[in-house]
Amino acid sequence: MITLKDILYRVSINKVIGNTNVAITNVEFDSRKVSLNDVFVATRGTVSDGHEYIKNAVNQGAIAIVCEELPKDTVNGVTYVKVQNAQQALAFMASNFYENPSENLQLVGVTGTNGKTTIASLLYQLYTKAGFKVGLLSTVKIMVGNIEHKATHTTPDSLTINKYLSKMTDIGCEYCFMEVSSHGIAQHRTTGLKFTGGIFTNLSHDHLDYHSTFAEYRDVKKKFFDELPSSAFALTNADDKNGMVMLQNTKAKKQTYALKSIADYKAQILENQFSGLLLKLNNNELWSKLIGNFNAYNLLAIFATTELLGMQTMESLRLISELESVNGRFQYLIKNKITAIVDYAHTPDALKNVLETINAIRTKNEELITVVGCGGDRDATKRPKMGHIASVLSTKVIFTSDNPRTEDPNKIIEAIESGVEPQHFKKTLSIADRKQAIKTACSFAKENDIILIAGKGHETYQEINGERTDFDDFKIVKTLLTQLNN
Repeated sequence: MITLKDILYRVSINKVIGNTNVAITNVEFDSRKVSLNDVFVATRGTVSDGHEYIKNAVNQGAIAIVCEELPKDTVNGVTYVKVQNAQQALAFMASNFYENPSENLQLVGVTGTNGKTTIASLLYQLYTKAGFKVGLLSTVKIMVGNIEHKATHTTPDSLTINKYLSKMTDIGCEYCFMEVSSHGIAQHRTTGLKFTGGIFTNLSHDHLDYHSTFAEYRDVKKKFFDELPSSAFALTNADDKNGMVMLQNTKAKKQTYALKSIADYKAQILENQFSGLLLKLNNNELWSKLIGNFNAYNLLAIFATTELLGMQTMESLRLISELESVNGRFQYLIKNKITAIVDYAHTPDALKNVLETINAIRTKNEELITVVGCGGDRDATKRPKMGHIASVLSTKVIFTSDNPRTEDPNKIIEAIESGVEPQHFKKTLSIADRKQAIKTACSFAKENDIILIAGKGHETYQEINGERTDFDDFKIVKTLLTQLNN
């Protein structure tokens, strides 16, 4: 039997009305899921405030309410706990409810603007190949050993995190690799977790619809490292101008990786081709199937992490050389001598990295045709930057829809177009229908040309006015290029 008192450990409590020594069944923050003898935690979200649903939760059988503001009318037999921060309280309660599973495995968090999914997914892949039972919490999917679960957020809510970490420990997982988003840190979703290590990839323009300034975005990322224990490692990209900021106040063991700067872990690109990378990692030569400068950073971070987790160097290098790329991350195919690349690049920096990688490899005798859009109801300030980068670094550009959500796709495209300089106007074309845009790119392409389809990557849907329809960039371009030959 678990009691309310058991799960309030480490929670900052201001006031209690009622008895905390009551048996509870579940912890919920969605009032619609509350049933008999559950605890309802009233959190304030970006869209709704859980305090408005306290009465509903009580009517559905909640035995306890945890909230920041006590309701005017309390109900006899229900315990009310007033806390300083309900999101933080939920995180501690979730950890306690599931018996603090993060303490029973080696949990490594990956944060930064770009590279989180690739690094976390490839570490999962590597440690699985090494014979360990491993967990993964990522944008693309959640893995409990070899069982896949659908992911809905980059960093799930704290109840979901602890539920899956508990499942991992139940089957004997030794490691878990987890994407840690700025939203997740700001909303205390990772509070109460014990991390073995943290990895910082890079910081560039993103999520300024949520974080009001770039400094706030940076400081939220830094908070993750500030809270790491002294037993953990903090691994940062020393080539990123914010890399060393992450280490300023951490108690963890400070480690760096870089291609250009002095660092604990160094890499050098010896060859960069569409077939892969030849790298020197701390004076060890390695061939990887992954492509591009950004993947050199990802692979170096992975190598450093394996070393910090105690893996033998030769074993680590062997396993890194066998890694396969992650779906929707520089995923490419060649049909009729036309190369099509699908990538998740949805930030200015990520798009620039992918286009610069392609331009570094191509001979310049072929066209580089880019299909790109921006998501609706998200950071609008990056749209002109995306348009500028795409038009400068491509020979042809088709601006199109990404996930317009509730916005008018044509308005989004107009914002993207506003970043195009006059000398590049002739290169650009706008087609709101994404499938038609990809079809047009395929019809433009001739032998040896390259098509980049950016923005959605691994996503297999398109969201328009609250409705999701099936849409897979990779499947669509593969079908269209195959049809060209028929």
